[in-house]
Amino acid sequence: MAADEKTLRTLAATTATVTPRPNVQRLEQATLGDVEAMRLLLRGGSVIDWHRLAFHDASEVDRFLALNEFAPESADDMDRLEELRADAVEYLTRNFSYRIPADVAHDMPARDLLLLASSRGKKQTYACIVLKVMHVMHHLAGRELLFKLPVSDDEVFGFVEAKVVKVVEEIRAAGYPIVEFAWSRKERDSVVTKLLAKKATIAADVFDKLRFRLITRSLEDLPPVLHEMLHRLIPFNYVIPGQTVNAILPFRRFLDIAPAYARFSDQLQLDLDSEGIEDGGSNEFSGPTYKVINFVADLPVRIDQFLCRVPGAETDLGAVIFVLTEFQVMDAETARANEAGENSHVKYKARQHDRVKARLAEGESRSAVSHPPSAIPDSDSDSDD
Repeated sequence: MAADEKTLRTLAATTATVTPRPNVQRLEQATLGDVEAMRLLLRGGSVIDWHRLAFHDASEVDRFLALNEFAPESADDMDRLEELRADAVEYLTRNFSYRIPADVAHDMPARDLLLLASSRGKKQTYACIVLKVMHVMHHLAGRELLFKLPVSDDEVFGFVEAKVVKVVEEIRAAGYPIVEFAWSRKERDSVVTKLLAKKATIAADVFDKLRFRLITRSLEDLPPVLHEMLHRLIPFNYVIPGQTVNAILPFRRFLDIAPAYARFSDQLQLDLDSEGIEDGGSNEFSGPTYKVINFVADLPVRIDQFLCRVPGAETDLGAVIFVLTEFQVMDAETARANEAGENSHVKYKARQHDRVKARLAEGESRSAVSHPPSAIPDSDSDSDD
C-alpha cells in the first residue's frame, strides 16, 4: 500500500464483525519480564536504568533475540553478539577500569549473558553492565549502517511497513479484535510546520515520519493487543525514552485490567509507589480531552540483501538498521471521542498553524503567551498529516 497516499486499511468495518473474544492464553501466561517490558512501554522509560533482566530460560532469550533481528540458529549472528561483547568489555576496561569476570568477559556464550543478568549475585551485575554497553554499541552501528545505506527513505519506510503490517495481520488473524489499522508517512510540509511550531526548530527530532495507528474494540482489549505487539514486533529495549504519551491506560490501571500482570506487582524493579501521580502527558495542540497511547520505537530491520552496496559493512556494522516508528493505540470509544469538538484533527491543525504564524510574524513573546510551552513527546493528535 502506498503510504504517501495515506491509505487506510480497515480490518473490520464495525465491531460487530469481530470474533467475540480474543485468545488471551498468551496474556494469562505473562512473565515478570513481560510486566517489566509493558511498564517501560507505558511510561516511556529506559532499559539503561534497569538493574536486572527477567528471562527464565533459553526459549525466552531466543524469542527476545529474534525480536531484535538476531537469529539464534545463525552462527554469523551469534558471532556478531560475541563481537559486540568483546567491544563492550574493551570499552568498560579502557574507560572505567572495570575488571570484568572471565566468564562474563569471554568464557560463556554472549547469548547466556541475558540469563546471567536475570539471576542474582555479583556476576549478574557485571552481565547487566556489559549488556547495556552492547545494546548502545549495536544501536550506534545500526544507525551508522542506515546512514551509509544507499537506499531512499521511501524504501526504508517500505521495509518497516511490510514488517509491521505482516505482524499486525497475524495478531488479528489469531483472534485479537483490532477493528481499525492504518499507517502513514508525514509529508514534507507537515515536518516543516512541526519544526516551526516547536521550540527546538532545526535541532528537533521528528519521531512520527512513519506512524501506525491501531484501534481495538474495547478498553479491555488493549492489554492483550499490546502484549502481542511486545512479543511479536517491538523490542522493549528500543522503545524511545521520554516519548510516550499515555492518557488511556496508566500502569496501575493496566494491572487492574490484567490480573495476569498484577500478580508480579511486588517483584518489579521499581516499587509501584514510585509511580506517584501518573501523568500520561499530552500534546500542547491537542484538544482538552484527547486521549491516546502513543509511543515511539526504533524498530530493527534486517537489510542483508543490501549489504553488498555498503563497502566494509558486512564485518563492521552488522546487518540491522533502526527506523524510528511511532505507534498510536486506543480503543474504539476513545477514538470516537477524539474526533469530536475541540479534539478533532482540524482543530488541532488550526491551533498548530496559529502558533507557527505567531512565531513567524512576531517571535517568541506573543506565541509563548498564546501557547505556553510544555515538555511533551513529539506526536500529532491524529493519524493524518
